Amino acid sequence: MDMRCPRHVVQAIEAGRAGRLTLDVIQRYFEEFDARARLTLWWNGADLDRLLDSRHAGIVEAGLGEVRTYGWKTASEVTFSEFGERGSIDLMAAKEAASAVLIGEAKSEWGSIEETLRRLDVKARLAPKIAFQTFGFRPRAVAAVLLFAEDRTARRVAARFSTTLDSALPARGRDIRRWLREPAGNLRGLWFLTDAADDRHARDKKARRRRNG
Repeated sequence: MDMRCPRHVVQAIEAGRAGRLTLDVIQRYFEEFDARARLTLWWNGADLDRLLDSRHAGIVEAGLGEVRTYGWKTASEVTFSEFGERGSIDLMAAKEAASAVLIGEAKSEWGSIEETLRRLDVKARLAPKIAFQTFGFRPRAVAAVLLFAEDRTARRVAARFSTTLDSALPARGRDIRRWLREPAGNLRGLWFLTDAADDRHARDKKARRRRNG
């Protein structure tokens, strides 16, 4: 097999010395086999992965609630496999009368911005076909939006990479809501959801109470 990973990376992983490699390098190795490497952390005796999944679910739920207020049909966790591209769309919304769909990618934490934007672009490119399979029509207008809970840390990261994000995702909450009311043309945006932040803080408070007995 012609692998893109350097030979020393392959040898290190196969010899059980992956601890010497960065997570990005390990992930690229497993991508050769259409597999995904994940790092699981434990925090205060709880599986952090479960906590992140809970936050992710809260963001998706908040996004669904926002979009539905504008009369859009919605679906969550829409899987796809097209042209060798596989994945799932956290939130998908459609308004057939306006020939428009929205693709929402929920993020509980910032990871690789480059990879996040690449995956969002793939989903936006495939949106017309996925929309036809899911909602029965091919849209003329597509919005691709990153969804975050309203959070100071997430805001700081966005500010630090503002040049990249303002170019790739120029729309913000007010622009996205305006588009949802009257969708026209394509849109790319970054949306911080206040309701998702409130839900997350409520869950965190309950978790602290349980730990403190």
